Amino acid sequence: MRAPLSPADAVQPKEFSVTTPSARRVLVIDDDRDVADSMAMLLDVLGCDVRTAYSGAVGISLVSAFQPRIVFLDLGMPEMNGYEAARRIRSARAGQQAQLIALSGWGQDLDKKRTREAGFDRHLVKPADIDILEEILAACGDESQQI
Repeated sequence: MRAPLSPADAVQPKEFSVTTPSARRVLVIDDDRDVADSMAMLLDVLGCDVRTAYSGAVGISLVSAFQPRIVFLDLGMPEMNGYEAARRIRSARAGQQAQLIALSGWGQDLDKKRTREAGFDRHLVKPADIDILEEILAACGDESQQI
């Protein structure tokens, strides 16, 4: 029988400094609370300062108050879908510089075309691949790099 692990044997969590490229303000907007909260937890582990909104309207108000660098936005939300929320975010001064990333179960060519037309910078299909998320976060740390 193996002896229990001591605190010294435990794997230490990865440390992030405030200056790492992933230490960014990120907003997750999704009406599915489980999806939004899970995504927020993952982004938090990756070193982001994260806020969540469960509707397009609340998300739009958070963009002005929080001024995120990146917004992950679901497309298929009731009341105000992600396309309309993106248009409104882009029309607000605080949302003009944010990277808008569609995060949706919809991934057909027409969906991607519509996201570009609505002002999104990128379209990801759920569940988002962690390597792609890290790439997006790293690109936001380098202002000269297009995501």
